[in-house]
Amino acid sequence: MRPSTRKLWNEYAHHGPDRVHLFAAAGGFTRARTALYPGSYLDVAASVVFPRVTYVDSDRRTPRFFSDTPGVHEIVVGMGGAPGFEYDFLHSDYRDELPLEDGSFDLLVSLYAGFVSEACSRYLAVGGFLLANTSHGDVALASIDRRYELVAVLNRRSAQYRVVTDDLDAYLTPKKPTEITKAMLHARGRGIAYAKSAAAYLFRRTR
Repeated sequence: MRPSTRKLWNEYAHHGPDRVHLFAAAGGFTRARTALYPGSYLDVAASVVFPRVTYVDSDRRTPRFFSDTPGVHEIVVGMGGAPGFEYDFLHSDYRDELPLEDGSFDLLVSLYAGFVSEACSRYLAVGGFLLANTSHGDVALASIDRRYELVAVLNRRSAQYRVVTDDLDAYLTPKKPTEITKAMLHARGRGIAYAKSAAAYLFRRTR
């Protein structure tokens, strides 16, 4: 592993175990094999669970990190990943058109990266899944997108995640009466507080 890779990873590594648990729970439910992760920064924990991941990030430090293939493999295997995983990296703003085929991924990841679903749903297969959290509003955006239906939420307890499929309406019911629109979400730049909160949400693309 390059010294620069190790330095960057040491600054980020504390997030790794929690993300592994999150992706493991999502992977167990979705059975996804391919994942697109826009706004990933250094979060290679997805590769512990999913055999092929395409990471997308515009941070200037990420190309050097992801180009260290032996270093990335060392990190992923060290977190419990299988040695045969594959990954690609695109140094790009995910809001720009990406050199990817439409409908070519089983899972789209949207964690703390803005409105990923707005820009990248085209790359998700019909029947595939969007994994999102409420931080930057992408859950709320997906909730009003006719292409998506909420099929599960992931609740965190003692560093583990539990998939819940019952009483899902409450997880999309705002605490305060709110008319959710795309314009409102863009203006707010943050998520909606719901009657029941979850660590992450799983939507299925239905059309």
